[in-house]
Amino acid sequence: MSKTRIVLPIEGMTCASCAATVQEALAGASGVTSAGVNFATNKAAIEYDSAQTNVGQLIKTVREAGYNCGKATVTFGIVDLHYAPSVAPLEQSLSKVNGVIRAVANQATETATVDYVPGVVGAEDLERAVTAAGFEVAEPIAAEDPLERERIARRREVRALTWKFVVAALVTIVAMLGSMLLMADRPMGENGTMKQVDLLGRLLMPLAVSLRDWIAARGWVLDLDWIKWGLAGLTLPVVAWSGQQFYKGTWSGLRHRTADMNTLIGVGTGAAYLYSLVATAAPTFFLRAGLPADVYFEAVAAIIALVLLGRLLEARAKGRTSEAIRRLAALRAKSAHVIRDRQETDIPVEAVVVGDMVIVKPGEKVPVDGIVTEGGSAVNEAMLTGEPMPVGKKPGDEVIGGTLNTTGSITFRATRVGKETALGQIVQLVEDAQATKAPIQKLADRVAGVFVPIVIALAIAAFLAWFDLGPAPQVRALVFATVAFVTVLIIACPCALGLATPTAILVGTGKAAEYGILIRSGEALERLANARTVLLDKTGTITEGKPTVTHIVTAKKPDGTPISPADVLRWAASVEQRSEHPLAVAILKAAQDKQVSLLPVEKFAAMEGRGVRGTVDRRIIEVISLRHARERSLELGSLGGDADRLAAQGRSPVICVVNNTVYAVIAISDPIKPTSKTAIQLLKKRGIPVIMVSGDSRKGAEAVAGEVGIDEVLAEVLPSQKADLVKKLQRQNGGAHIVMVGDGINDAPALAQADVGIAIGTGTDIAMEASDVTLIRGDLRAVFTAIELARRTMRTIRWNLIW
Repeated sequence: MSKTRIVLPIEGMTCASCAATVQEALAGASGVTSAGVNFATNKAAIEYDSAQTNVGQLIKTVREAGYNCGKATVTFGIVDLHYAPSVAPLEQSLSKVNGVIRAVANQATETATVDYVPGVVGAEDLERAVTAAGFEVAEPIAAEDPLERERIARRREVRALTWKFVVAALVTIVAMLGSMLLMADRPMGENGTMKQVDLLGRLLMPLAVSLRDWIAARGWVLDLDWIKWGLAGLTLPVVAWSGQQFYKGTWSGLRHRTADMNTLIGVGTGAAYLYSLVATAAPTFFLRAGLPADVYFEAVAAIIALVLLGRLLEARAKGRTSEAIRRLAALRAKSAHVIRDRQETDIPVEAVVVGDMVIVKPGEKVPVDGIVTEGGSAVNEAMLTGEPMPVGKKPGDEVIGGTLNTTGSITFRATRVGKETALGQIVQLVEDAQATKAPIQKLADRVAGVFVPIVIALAIAAFLAWFDLGPAPQVRALVFATVAFVTVLIIACPCALGLATPTAILVGTGKAAEYGILIRSGEALERLANARTVLLDKTGTITEGKPTVTHIVTAKKPDGTPISPADVLRWAASVEQRSEHPLAVAILKAAQDKQVSLLPVEKFAAMEGRGVRGTVDRRIIEVISLRHARERSLELGSLGGDADRLAAQGRSPVICVVNNTVYAVIAISDPIKPTSKTAIQLLKKRGIPVIMVSGDSRKGAEAVAGEVGIDEVLAEVLPSQKADLVKKLQRQNGGAHIVMVGDGINDAPALAQADVGIAIGTGTDIAMEASDVTLIRGDLRAVFTAIELARRTMRTIRWNLIW
């Protein structure tokens, strides 16, 4: 069995029931071992046996379920294809690429045309397939950018929904006014059959009465039949254009024997419009049966407008789900300096191949992953590890694509390129987590799975009962039966079930916003209410994420008096003012806070991975690492023990050396947020276990955990391991929801994989886009508040549904 995994973009889904339909169809397809469809991202994650099925068959399955699959086409030139004895090897090689639907080569034009799934197949995949077949592409393949394609499609969807909603809303207001004109001469409750006037109707009734009186004052006759025909014509564009997606969905559901909210909306509004049309064209049919010929045109327009508004807001929210991946992709370098034919050449990063020798200069991004062969520098890997301290690099060390080279120049050998780089894998992890995350259906949607067919069955039962038991003659029974059928559908569409959930969610998310908590969707709110375990990142989440000087421990002068900490800070800051290292920034910030004046520095030198040196006030000042001080066998005395103690507490000790004599130990650390300990205590009192996850060293992580009261610590964890850890906990806890709280790019895969990802607002945009919840103020107590609000909101929803 050859397992293959693919993520297909699905088009045409309008509700969670649609996603369930697609998932059921894919799961039942031959050769498919697992399938998960995420309505929020419009993607299906599928595992299948490539020996039994292929991408084309999967797409066919999606289409047979009534939906479409995103497809793109690219045509590119092949060198000397005209002289090849056969194009079959080329077509076969291209067709074997996972995500290729069809490949056709044309010898006459020396081109190949490939239909493929965007986001699954990249230009480099096609180029490798061409090379494997023994051919060469004439020029780099310009495959379609799947993120740009999705962005354009989402923008078109939002624009279309906006116009449809605007038209439906305007028609609703006018139709409501027309309906009030019809009712202006009829007292409420006349014959016991008068339509109930809703809030909007009560607001428009005085205007309708004034309009009626204005018409009567001029001696004009108000023809109610013409008003009804006018309403029929006015609402026709709403039914035929604004609401067409509901009727298409209803028809598709009938063809595939499924029912969802589209079915309820389509059948309900369609029946109401046709009923009103009959009441307008043949009012005597109703009057003979002793019934008023009421029309429901304004109700049809209002229902369509309200549902369109909900879907418009939903489309806007869904449009942001791809922002995390788009921002991650933006971290990639655009070009690379490579050595080819003994010369330095600038090429696009996509053209870098494994084995290339790549040069990275100060201030440039590392284009791909590799092993340093020459030079030395400090590389800022915060995007990967979340730690603010640059890491020294020397020959033999690994560098990672997307990280920032800060000081020296390095040359490295490329070992991973394209999707295989660490950054490429992070992008893939976020995509996979967003696509495979099996969201619990919103409570209303779960009920709707049974509710929709039950409502339709009740409407049919009401029709049959009234037709059989209704008053004679039979025509009157038919009218009563029709009224009963339409009434059941109208009452249930959009129905209290559809309103109970969004109103409670609106209040819940609004209240959360007052506390600085932004919850992306009602779905996230529901999962948050079921939180059972909270994972906390360390840097920037529990801590401030900003290196700060915490201690200055000085040596003693020959006379026994201590050296002034202010003097040490002045000398150290004066040298560090020429450095861009985060530790230097911390020392300079401390000098600024203490209003210590800086002195000019001469003969400044940065010692890669060791520290800095310069002449200040005729003294040779060095600020170096503890390791370098010991390598030089400098006399540390009691300061050595102080430095070790501070390091054991998770701080970074640096040594200030004056004229080759150790003067002080300066401890720099990332301070813990004042509210972190309280937040963790609140969560633990609520019975929610808290686990700290960090890419930092175990010693530093355990020191922080001890201060805030966290018992379980997972240190030195890579981004991919964080996501795997979340998966493991999800399996172990038997469906209990896992909450991940983080702020860095390195947290993005875990935030996306978790049942609820919570991003600290002071962190990166990418982390926020990959998350379900954002804390604006970065206060961890808001995690507890968010969970409490979510639980109260879900209780309210359940009570709403019961009532």
